[in-house]
Amino acid sequence: MAFPPPYLFLLFLSISIIPFSASASDQLALNYYKTTCPDFERIVRENVFTKQSSVPATAPGVLRLFFHDCITDGCDASILVSSNGYMKAERDADLNLSLSGDAFDLISKIKNALELACPGVVSCADVVAQATRDLVKMVGGPFYAVPLGRKDSLTSDAAKVDRALAKPDFTMDLIIERFTSKNFDVREMVALTGAHTIGFTHCKEFANRIFNFSRTSPVDPSLHPKLAEGLRRICQNYTHDPAMSAFNDVRSPSKFDNAYFQNVLKGLGLLSSDALLAKDARTRPIVEEYANNQEVFFRDFAKAMEKLNVLGVKTGKDGEVRNRCDQFNNMVPKV
Repeated sequence: MAFPPPYLFLLFLSISIIPFSASASDQLALNYYKTTCPDFERIVRENVFTKQSSVPATAPGVLRLFFHDCITDGCDASILVSSNGYMKAERDADLNLSLSGDAFDLISKIKNALELACPGVVSCADVVAQATRDLVKMVGGPFYAVPLGRKDSLTSDAAKVDRALAKPDFTMDLIIERFTSKNFDVREMVALTGAHTIGFTHCKEFANRIFNFSRTSPVDPSLHPKLAEGLRRICQNYTHDPAMSAFNDVRSPSKFDNAYFQNVLKGLGLLSSDALLAKDARTRPIVEEYANNQEVFFRDFAKAMEKLNVLGVKTGKDGEVRNRCDQFNNMVPKV
């Protein structure tokens, strides 16, 4: 199996969740496509296996895509829509420009296969949710339930992205506030941040920690010296080559495990927000627990993902089943 270069790294998967909608989520069901598209699970699973086997960076790319979709305006595939003359869509917001092309490609391939098998039945939102779960499981992560029946959004607004996503340079107070305001507690926040155990992040996201950190030190002293030295070599030309990146987890970058939390405690977390997890009294005990017990981390991550899965979902007339994931069935967006 071919792996991406070791300097690749997943951009921060930050979470700021939209309000829970009980009435909409209650309309979802695990067997939603049992009669209307009985091959749904098989088609998703086979496409996921083929793509991940050839491009190992697919799993973190789709997981990040799912997060960015759900936290901005609900799990409704609004992030898949392309901009047009009427609007600038979410995928073209600055914070989404580095989303994985392989992730978009996989969702498109699955949707095309489903349209051949059961035209106009399966939403793009359900494809993203199911593919994410299957990929997490494929790279060693926990299984969790994915209720189905989401509809695709009728809008996509780039302006909502910056207001929704937490950023690596936020204080812990602000990060926690983003979570708790959306009904996620600190433990759920830490569990979801464990998604950093796979993938890569671009150098620009942590350059402030390895270049000109302060008047007294060019490097953040909380960063492990050997890691800082290696990152400075890898990222020395990042201003000229914005694609330069490094693995989130230097120990097992392609395996979903609890190594991320062990790394954070050793100063091996690349982002400022990673380092804060090990420093803040509210989060460090949880990080220590997850670092020592992968089973507990997997349990909490699965529960948090089940909760994320139903946030802001659209059902009934609040959405549609798109013919193509990158455009509304009516080319003019709903206002």
